[in-house]
Amino acid sequence: CMAMMAASAFFFLSLSQFDRKWRTSILVSGLITFIAAVHYFYMRDYWFSNVESPTFFRYVDWLLTVPLMCVEFYLILKVAGAKTSLMWKLILASVIMLVTGYFGEAVFTNQAALWGGISGVAYFYIVYEIWLGSAKKLAVSAGEDVLKAHKLLCWFVLVGWAIYPLGYMLGTDGWYTSILGKGSVDVVYNIADAINKIGFGLIIYALAVKKQEV
Repeated sequence: CMAMMAASAFFFLSLSQFDRKWRTSILVSGLITFIAAVHYFYMRDYWFSNVESPTFFRYVDWLLTVPLMCVEFYLILKVAGAKTSLMWKLILASVIMLVTGYFGEAVFTNQAALWGGISGVAYFYIVYEIWLGSAKKLAVSAGEDVLKAHKLLCWFVLVGWAIYPLGYMLGTDGWYTSILGKGSVDVVYNIADAINKIGFGLIIYALAVKKQEV
């Protein structure tokens, strides 16, 4: 809770040092961590009251913050001519990824592996789009600092976001249970959120600082 809130304060208080072109990106970074902080307070209270994983609140949080993380790709690539169609493709894929993940984790728990697989397809579409698709081409066109920031964000999606499926598999039953066993899904999700949401914002902040100095 406090890490997310501290990151939000940092991003919001730094807004005034940037020109209008970069304020939106920094604002979105602050919104991501602020929304997460609020939901973590809810999740904490739910845990204290019920001593069970606050799955519903997690997915509500992700349905708001993950699409915003996709928006960040569009915002930094606007300088290379990114169109809103790219943003909406990434947002739609992220929503499919999350909704099907929720179905597997909380609704159709006896079919968790199936729904997790569908969620994984949407995830790998996002990975393809940013690593090899139109987003990558735009990043190459922008070059220099934008390309470096884009590549770092891509690594977050490829490696950082991959922590979430691990948590999903530890908290559900499927073919993978005999391999991984069962574990603390909340610890895994908490670590993943801290790394990805705060890390995403810091990369955007570093890019904005570099561009402001030019």
